Amino acid sequence: MTLPRICVVALLFAGCLVTLSAQTAHPWPPGVQQVSDSTEPRTPQEEMQTFFMAPGYRVELVASEPMVQDAVVMDWDPDGRLWLVEMAAYMTDLQATNEYEPVGRIVVLEDLNDDGKMDKRTVFADGLVLPRAIKVLDHGVLVGEPPNLWLLRDTNGDLRADTKDLVTNQYGRLGANVEHNANSLFWAMDNWMYTSEVDMYLRLKDGKFEVKRTLSRGQWGATQDDAGRIFRNTNEASLHVDLIPERYFNRYPTLLRTRGSYESLEGANREVNRVWPVRPTPGVNRGYQAGVLKSDGTLASFTSVSSPTVYRGDRLPAELYGNVFVTEPAANLVSRLLVRDDGTTLQGGKAYEGAEFMASTDERFRPVYLSNAPDGTLYILDLYRGIIQYKSFITEYLRDHIVGHKLEQPVHYSRIYRVMHETTRRDTKPALTSASPARLVATLSHPNGWRRDTAQRLLVERGARAAVPALKTLATNPRADWRARVHALWTLDGMDAIDVPTVVRALSDASRDVRVAALRVSERWFNDPTHPIQTAVLARLTDSDWAVRRQLAATLGELPRDVGLPAIATLLERSSNDPVTLDAALSGLRGSETAMLTRLLASPTETPQRVAAVTTIAATIVRGSQDTSVQTVLGWVADATRPAWQRSALLGGAEVALLGTPLPGSAATGRGAGAGAGAAAAATPAPCPTCPGARAGPGGGAAFPTGPAGGGRAGGGGRAAGAAAAAVPAGAAPPAQGRGNGPGLRVNREPALSAVAAGSDDLAARATRVLARIEWPGKPGAAAPVTPLTADEQRRFDAGHEIYANICQACHQEDGRGRSEVAPPLVGSGFALAKPDVPARILLNGKEGTVGLMPPLGSSLSDDQIAAVLTYIRREWGQAASPVAPAVITETRAASAGRTRPWTNDELTQLTSAPGAGGAQE
Repeated sequence: MTLPRICVVALLFAGCLVTLSAQTAHPWPPGVQQVSDSTEPRTPQEEMQTFFMAPGYRVELVASEPMVQDAVVMDWDPDGRLWLVEMAAYMTDLQATNEYEPVGRIVVLEDLNDDGKMDKRTVFADGLVLPRAIKVLDHGVLVGEPPNLWLLRDTNGDLRADTKDLVTNQYGRLGANVEHNANSLFWAMDNWMYTSEVDMYLRLKDGKFEVKRTLSRGQWGATQDDAGRIFRNTNEASLHVDLIPERYFNRYPTLLRTRGSYESLEGANREVNRVWPVRPTPGVNRGYQAGVLKSDGTLASFTSVSSPTVYRGDRLPAELYGNVFVTEPAANLVSRLLVRDDGTTLQGGKAYEGAEFMASTDERFRPVYLSNAPDGTLYILDLYRGIIQYKSFITEYLRDHIVGHKLEQPVHYSRIYRVMHETTRRDTKPALTSASPARLVATLSHPNGWRRDTAQRLLVERGARAAVPALKTLATNPRADWRARVHALWTLDGMDAIDVPTVVRALSDASRDVRVAALRVSERWFNDPTHPIQTAVLARLTDSDWAVRRQLAATLGELPRDVGLPAIATLLERSSNDPVTLDAALSGLRGSETAMLTRLLASPTETPQRVAAVTTIAATIVRGSQDTSVQTVLGWVADATRPAWQRSALLGGAEVALLGTPLPGSAATGRGAGAGAGAAAAATPAPCPTCPGARAGPGGGAAFPTGPAGGGRAGGGGRAAGAAAAAVPAGAAPPAQGRGNGPGLRVNREPALSAVAAGSDDLAARATRVLARIEWPGKPGAAAPVTPLTADEQRRFDAGHEIYANICQACHQEDGRGRSEVAPPLVGSGFALAKPDVPARILLNGKEGTVGLMPPLGSSLSDDQIAAVLTYIRREWGQAASPVAPAVITETRAASAGRTRPWTNDELTQLTSAPGAGGAQE
């Protein structure tokens, strides 16, 4: 590459470097500066003169081109070496020419004389196509190169990769938009590595990687606070936090809402999203739209916010500790956000009014990544180039700006800066690779969060059993820093060395964050229905702390049903007015919703908590479209002996599911559901990806499609639906969709709610609107009438329900949505709803699926029984496929006689593709 002349001179003459490296002091707050039209690239020393920072702060140059080029992500090894991902093919011109050329690299930078500047560059791996994630482990180096996640190893100590093993090929997609593809490999407190823009996360267990599905969250980067809460952000949404780990919500894929997961900290009016650049910023993608730019020509709100980083270092002023720093490359700034506990939850805020922590007048300053560093400071990675927007999103307006200001070239620059304060003294190199177990345990108490995190990871990776006694002592030492106690708990858990006495003591710890961690760790013993740890967990029902209460709501769902349900009911009676607690509790009720409603309706007394819980659970049941449960709820509404508040709350749940009225505690205002909300109800669109409680990924696609049952699960972040997604065969009525025009729910008989609609009061008017969204056999004027079941078919359906509950439900679940990594959804399944001989073959001979093996049942079930369970599956959950007669099973059994192996996807696809057949997906 060709460097600017001044940069070459600076490299030749050290005096020039020293002279130019001191930053100019600027007034504060700086306001908007006048800038020239010149966009010629500056040397790093010249660029530093364009930085406006909060009083007392400055940056130091750590490295720049040619030592580092096109860098987008950084990580550290235990000895303080800096590892970088270089995406050399990214937007080398407006057409993204040759973007799939294998020119990406992983490089290692070393500071050999400990003067704070990098001296040596080693290419660890090259020949990569658009690499975008890295995690340096003791076991090797994880590298994300969509769709592949690789483990690279250096086997001879020369800092060059010698082996390359595939961990998974589900890490995003090769052809995906570069701005919306898998990234992040953040090793968190619970020893799982969290991602962004992809629906998977993973951990290293016993030397092997365990990959699991999750919801896609965030866009670029992930971080955690001292309690282990995960923070992310997306484009125009500055900060979101998982108050409850997402995995709890993933156990119930059709929840209407997931408050507490990806919870917004942007403020009631999104005021945290405001930004204050120090230069006019016409070069933002939608600068032509009203409101995008302020009257002074600067960006009004974040448009490409990324790389959230909770500062947890110990060498910058204490005022920064626990703050979240984010980058805004389109507006050439780094913003500092505050996070505070208001006694009921976390709240976000801006650190400064009318200014940013760091901003530049250089349009090529593109901060894209931030990192806590081993030396206790904060590092900033500057991509330094003119084009930051990917080609798919570049508007004509932005294209003209890029061309007119000659921003297309040059490329292949990068700078790394260290944030300093006038009081800062950098820490020494950590040298943790050779640290003994005792030293690593001691490091768990270090004031620098990077060192604590690294020590925990090394202990877990190495399975350092010699450290177990010291870890147990640390976890239960009330004089130790609470952060060290949390680390000790999770380290023991990650090593499978945790014991019951340690967790029981932690459950009553003075620190709420220790208690929260202990609740999560305690779940490993819940498979034993009589384990004594349950008593210590249930004692937390009286805990007054909001964080403990919310985690407890999620944890109780892991308990055996006979213990968990009464405890959840108690918690709901007390705290359902908190939507996070409500949703976390409901996430553990899959299959027990009606039983919980029965408990809550046992009391005739109305409370806000009961109304909220009843409405939300009723909405979930109606959304689930299971005929028996739905009929029960609607029958309760029709029961005139019930208290009026109960009937109203139950009907409110149906309004939420079918009319789109807001759930209790949602951001929407007006009369709450259950209190006549349906009086002015109108169908509403699915929530935006960044709305509180939304399930969607940043691309706006639903993580779980919103049919009455949610249908099959789709990959997040724009990823195509996987094998568990469902296709509806031609000629079969698809599951009702709800929240739109036309029927929202199909049931097998006229609901008792019809009697309520015959009245003349407000409840009757609401019932009429709900009934308009329900379809049943014989309903007058039905747009898509469903042939009613005959008496024999109904008996077959009922018998099939019993067979399903006894044989199928454990894997496919009561709601037919399947179980992750065990069984695919039956709702909307192209195979289940195809012509009857197709699912008959699966039950008779089994199926080799992409999720698992469906065992053959032909030798254990009669033709009548197979016909019954298929009739149930094809007519339950709002599905309207034809019932199945025993004669069809007899004929199919004869046709497949002699078959000794399960059917494959390809074979079944051919059958469903035959004339008159339906879809072909599992």
